[in-house]
Amino acid sequence: MYCLQWLLPFLIIPKHILHPTFLVDQALFFWFYLIGFFLERRPCFSCTLLFLVAVGFICYSDGDQSIFWPSCETVLNGEMCKFVYDIKQHNEFRL
Repeated sequence: MYCLQWLLPFLIIPKHILHPTFLVDQALFFWFYLIGFFLERRPCFSCTLLFLVAVGFICYSDGDQSIFWPSCETVLNGEMCKFVYDIKQHNEFRL
């Protein structure tokens, strides 16, 4: 896994801290970073396959929270993603 040490943080970066307008910018930055990484470092086939499978599972499990997919259902006139709004509403009711 030495070849992928610079890609493992991608699996834990949250998406919900950004305004929905910046989701496209964040996704493009991550895609260009990944393409540049694979062109420059050329990780081995097994590590590449393992990373792509992990990203695929994360994107498949919850597409709204995946950093590689620049979309989310918005609320409050496009000011906030719906899943962030739901989390905040749930936390307010708990207090």
